[in-house]
Amino acid sequence: MGSCTKCGNPNVIIKRKASGQALCNDCFIESIEKKVKQTIKKENFIEKGDKVLVALSGGKDSVVTLEILNSYVKRHIIELCAVTIDEGIAGYREEGVEIAKAHAERLGIPHKVVSFKECFDIDLDEIMKKENHRGSCTYCGVFRRWIINRAAREFGATKIATGHNLDDETQAILMNYLEGNTENLAKIGPKTESNSDLFTVKIKPLREIPEKEIGLYALAKGLDIHLAGCPYAQESFRMEISNILNELVKEHPTIKYSTLRGFDKIRPAIRSEMAHDYEFDRCERCGEPSSNRLCRACTFLEELGK
Repeated sequence: MGSCTKCGNPNVIIKRKASGQALCNDCFIESIEKKVKQTIKKENFIEKGDKVLVALSGGKDSVVTLEILNSYVKRHIIELCAVTIDEGIAGYREEGVEIAKAHAERLGIPHKVVSFKECFDIDLDEIMKKENHRGSCTYCGVFRRWIINRAAREFGATKIATGHNLDDETQAILMNYLEGNTENLAKIGPKTESNSDLFTVKIKPLREIPEKEIGLYALAKGLDIHLAGCPYAQESFRMEISNILNELVKEHPTIKYSTLRGFDKIRPAIRSEMAHDYEFDRCERCGEPSSNRLCRACTFLEELGK
């Protein structure tokens, strides 16, 4: 791969097809951290005094998010806390929970583990055994957001940071467009805000970083991460979209970047045309914010007989 285009080091660990740039270990780490911090500054993700809750699964995306945001803690700009969600997937989730605990302890960050079972009296394995289930990702997304938002209020967090990367964002854009889900398309973006104080602002510091580069960053930094993929993900529409995009990247290396940038340009118009200003009250069953009598989580639980 030649030598590093930044410092001349012959020990190159990546050659970026999109830019032609070849980087050694240290220059690659520096480039990722610089790009994430540029995104944070550009999108005005954090302010001095923020308390940021990281949704920490133990996987590469959330661990890298925690690691980079911790540099702001060292500079006394923000505080960090973390929540890990145990969805109840036997043989898969246990390792991720232990890795998340270890990282929180290593950095001295307040951390809690919350399970689907304790919150909803049912776990994902049990849901997937039911004949009338809607698919794993549908429940997981709704139940995880319910737990994370509640944990943010309990911690007194002012922001929630998730590990959504470039691949996640482009998959979501394409999925929702192909499904004609313009309402969800209007919600995609770097920062999610609500007119209800019961919702904490969500930010995506890694949204411009490709998934493979996040994995390489974790390896280059020597960060312990949970490598296994969710066993239910193979069944999802998202995985089909992911495979399509990854095939396109082979011949069109910049396709994910251009998809995100193009969407960001038209996002204000989509939001203006399609987004709704919901009036939020509290779900009459769980007390969480909802624009209907029951929140989405409680609606699903009712369908599941819970």
